[in-house]
Amino acid sequence: MQLIPTYQPLPVAFERGEGVWLWDSQGKKYLDALGGIAVCCLGHAHPEVTEAICQQAGQLLHTSNLYQIDLQIALAQKLTQMSSMQQVFFSNSGAEANEAAIKLARLYGHAQGIDSPNVIVMEGAFHGRTMATLTASANRKVQAGFEPLVPGFIRVPYDDITALQNIAQNSDDVVAVLIEPIQGESGVRTPNADYLEKVSALCKQNNWLLMIDEIQSGMGRTGKFFAYQHHAVEPDVVTVAKGLANGVPIGACLIGGKAADLFQPGKHGSTFGGNPLACRAALTVVDIIEQQQLCQQAAARGEYLFAALRDALADNPMVQEIRGQGLMIGIELDRPCAELAKIGLEQGLLFSITAERVIRLLPALIIQQEEVDLIIERLLACLDEYAGHY
Repeated sequence: MQLIPTYQPLPVAFERGEGVWLWDSQGKKYLDALGGIAVCCLGHAHPEVTEAICQQAGQLLHTSNLYQIDLQIALAQKLTQMSSMQQVFFSNSGAEANEAAIKLARLYGHAQGIDSPNVIVMEGAFHGRTMATLTASANRKVQAGFEPLVPGFIRVPYDDITALQNIAQNSDDVVAVLIEPIQGESGVRTPNADYLEKVSALCKQNNWLLMIDEIQSGMGRTGKFFAYQHHAVEPDVVTVAKGLANGVPIGACLIGGKAADLFQPGKHGSTFGGNPLACRAALTVVDIIEQQQLCQQAAARGEYLFAALRDALADNPMVQEIRGQGLMIGIELDRPCAELAKIGLEQGLLFSITAERVIRLLPALIIQQEEVDLIIERLLACLDEYAGHY
């Protein structure tokens, strides 16, 4: 194999998709409850997105950020409108969007006269695999072998406001808090209902930037366009990627409040970031989510799925907890369960296992009621088979 073995893919290759369905090279049909890890929020081969990509590919792919890109400006206007932020920097991925946020935090700190600014990050966090975002993450498996890591981060327990308050009382070099409203990679962990409000208030009191990573939880997945919009918070930085263009690579760092106007010409850049193709695809995705009220649909479908799973699994001794919001759901078992993903292939259902023992469901926002019922039916069959063998 000529591929560098950084992945361990499951033994299946897909050839085509339509909506929430995928077909493999043997013609077998699968219900996709993972959506490319929260990327294909409108499902596969969405006709309007396909048409927009084809039209743009035949018109103009790339000119570089040496020149004005009207589609980029239009997308920035749409995203700032949806978020109440002020400015946008476009990149190619979520990791790059978070990298921009971290650079912003350091710029902000130096502007305050802090020589060695620190960013508070959370236990259980995942922010990417570049050196800075790898350090900001809290997974020793993905950090191991890449030391020395990047300095300038302080880690605290997630959903522990007292830990943040202690740092505020004892440190004068903190400039920002980087946080996920729901931690996806560490098992779809949701904080207490008032946690984000308390974090926001603490940031205001201490003149810290509040930087919210919405890469997995954004784009309508939780029932709001951004998950932080379920709470009374005012972030200074919001990062988004994954579902932004339904599979075309793009990331965005949205900036407002105390972080506005920190980036000036020459301070940051990207060759491909915000190119016409990616922006055209993203504009189409955002318009569809808004026009078809898919945030509201995600909330309703997610509530139904959550309640049905809770009832169906109430007496299952393996199930420890079901948690999440909207169409971002985790089912924690009492044991490591990597083999479940392979059983899912046999049952024609795609999902992932994260944090070793959490079944993660991230279906497309367009999913219909009968398809939600099929997810439940097939997942229950997977768990029954797993219980009989492991």
